[in-house]
Amino acid sequence: MQANLLDFALGLPGAWSDEPWEGDVVAKVGRKIFVFFGERHISVKLPESGPVALGVPGASPTGYGLGRHGWVTVPIKGQGAPAVGVLHDWVEESYRTVAPKKLVAELDAR
Repeated sequence: MQANLLDFALGLPGAWSDEPWEGDVVAKVGRKIFVFFGERHISVKLPESGPVALGVPGASPTGYGLGRHGWVTVPIKGQGAPAVGVLHDWVEESYRTVAPKKLVAELDAR
């Protein structure tokens, strides 16, 4: 599942993979992270869908103070994990939140 989500994230305009901390993979656009990937979860910035995402069993505001800025950590495996299509929507929402307008327009033109 993680590979599918990473592939989806890296297919967005200007997206690239980074490992800012040993063993932690993130997707960035420009210099900004839009997805943190864990083995059993992802963390995404969801200014619109955050309340819905927090209703998923096992979801929580992201730690390190990110939760107060709209970041949500959601499970990607196990019972109650959202469908892959929903996870793709949330990855895209997070991307749209941090990406430059030019790249969002490029995504919209696809």
